[in-house]
Amino acid sequence: MKFESVIGLEVHAQLKTKTKVFCNCSTRFGAPPNTHTCPVCLGMPGVLPVLNRKVADYAVRMGIATNCNIASESRFARKNYFYPDLPKGYQISQYEMPLAQKGYIDIENNGEKERIGITRIHIEEDAGKLNHDPNLPVSMVDFNRTGVPLIEIVSEPDIRTPEQAGAYLRKLRSILRYLDICDGNMEEGSFRCDANVSVMPKGSETFGTRAELKNLNSFKHVEKAIAFEIERQKEIIGDGGKVVQETRLWDPVKNVTTSMRSKEEAHDYRYFPDPDLLPLVISDEWIQSVKASLPELPDQKKERFVSEYGLPSLDAEVLTSARELADYFEACVRIFPQPKPVSNWVMGALLGLLNAEGKSIEDSPISPANLAELLKLIADNVISGKIAKTVFDEMAKSGKPPKAIVEEKGLVQVTDTAAIEAVVDTVIARHPKEAEDYRGGKDKVLGFFVGQIMKETKGKANPQIVNQILKERLGRG
Repeated sequence: MKFESVIGLEVHAQLKTKTKVFCNCSTRFGAPPNTHTCPVCLGMPGVLPVLNRKVADYAVRMGIATNCNIASESRFARKNYFYPDLPKGYQISQYEMPLAQKGYIDIENNGEKERIGITRIHIEEDAGKLNHDPNLPVSMVDFNRTGVPLIEIVSEPDIRTPEQAGAYLRKLRSILRYLDICDGNMEEGSFRCDANVSVMPKGSETFGTRAELKNLNSFKHVEKAIAFEIERQKEIIGDGGKVVQETRLWDPVKNVTTSMRSKEEAHDYRYFPDPDLLPLVISDEWIQSVKASLPELPDQKKERFVSEYGLPSLDAEVLTSARELADYFEACVRIFPQPKPVSNWVMGALLGLLNAEGKSIEDSPISPANLAELLKLIADNVISGKIAKTVFDEMAKSGKPPKAIVEEKGLVQVTDTAAIEAVVDTVIARHPKEAEDYRGGKDKVLGFFVGQIMKETKGKANPQIVNQILKERLGRG
């Protein structure tokens, strides 16, 4: 039997407000345990929550950026469950009347454009954090995160493959970061994802029983966990069994999912409207004001990079994946107005360096101005492309500008025809058999001679001049 997988993702994005959603406590990450708390976020008797307007504003921004319909009136509800990190015994969220619904984002997957629907976006508060002692049967609770503002973004079950899921999450994170409403840090938990996965016979319109996957703290883990879960469910059905609706944890060490608990339904949480909070009313003026303030988003920027700079779609997709990366590219192009060479170096040498060192573009040891200066040295034939790689590596280590490195190390390209001719003659005389092979029609031998000459000149000879002189000396110029 052939199966088709059905995947829906629930993303929790922590909003970049300075204070919590219903009180004035700080949201700063990394503070000593239980120091950013107050009677409101701890749920003490007699206290009343007050909505942080910026939270609503940020949620509206995300709703508009993902093509959602913004509700003129939404309501807060109490999601009731008992867990030690939830001091009130319930979580304030939105249920029947969310802030935004029926949106979508477009993703690129294997060169194809695909649309993933968004069911809803709603505001809710975060819970605390349990710290389990590995040596004692004791768990400690830190309530600093309690009441930190989140938006939950729920996708339609439109995703069919782990790769699609990864592309969707990367795009969603990119939009959040472009809007500057979430830092997208998965390690610190400010961008978290749960995946609902099921399989059904190919061509069926009835979804199978789904499992919810948790503990997915990287894009790679999301894709691996979904891929494992799809195969696990196929195997169960193939053996005549039935998939159980449950919540499962991803084990990144063993690369398997393990059962955590049976999956709850909405009625298990006994949702009811929060009596302490008024409905959230979003006026048309508010929506129009947010629309007018939106920055250029990834899709718009990508289209502009293709039309304005003449870049291939793939280059534009990579360069606009993060706002900071796009800004770096444009800063470089303003100084050295040749977009394709800039794109090649940013996507190749620079991103390769940053990935190897685990750094982001904001921490790049090479500034846009210095990279532009390096490219200008290549364009002006001061250094060759090969020497440029040596200069680039030194720039990354020392932070020095390329001109200073070239002068210090004597790396200026040799363009003196007479000097190059002397080296060419020496190399040809040293390799008479290869010279005859070339004259006999073996064109690839030319590359051998170029390599030998560059070796003799320590990469300083101008490659164009070398090729020209070689062909003349070998009788096929």
